[in-house]
Amino acid sequence: MASDDKMKKQPMDFYNMSDLLRGQSSRLITRLSNEDRTAFVLKNGKPLAVLMSNERYERLLKAGIDITEY
Repeated sequence: MASDDKMKKQPMDFYNMSDLLRGQSSRLITRLSNEDRTAFVLKNGKPLAVLMSNERYERLLKAGIDITEY
């Protein structure tokens, strides 16, 4: 059942703020975009922000979900 594979949820990736500060931000963001993934950015082990691809954001908007309203 190929449709079941699409329905499987993948856990979100986690990146430490220090990864972004060490010049890794471009590589990490490009990978998230290319793979259409989302990821938490952690600071001191706690979620600080969420990164997502623009394509995923556009799909949310088309589905009637505007995350800027919350």
